[in-house]
Amino acid sequence: MRVVAPQLADRAAGVLRQVFADVQAAFAFRLWDGTLVPFGSGAPAFTVVIHAPDTFLRLMRDPTPLTFGEAYVQSTIDIEGDLFAAMHVANTLEEIRIPLAQRLRLLLSLGPTALRPSRTYHA
Repeated sequence: MRVVAPQLADRAAGVLRQVFADVQAAFAFRLWDGTLVPFGSGAPAFTVVIHAPDTFLRLMRDPTPLTFGEAYVQSTIDIEGDLFAAMHVANTLEEIRIPLAQRLRLLLSLGPTALRPSRTYHA
């Protein structure tokens, strides 16, 4: 069951652009509605496919390598393309530290219910 606000993918793309802006690699995210969010120059070496809004929210609430790893093992995200390049970027991402206040602002930009754990997203 999926209840999704039409603008959620646009807001999620904006959050991704803020969080991953400083990563110097060519990769992309593809959201549940097909929205592609590319980073770097040239063709992406890999694409992280996020299958559902609730997965995106879970990853943004707890943006740790463990959370990403669990999502991959559970097949709620996929990695298309060069897995080794993805692992290299994942190592780089461990250095990104988003202060709690900024993380809360980013989550609130998705909608007030983004702060509440749930299985579906209601905007």
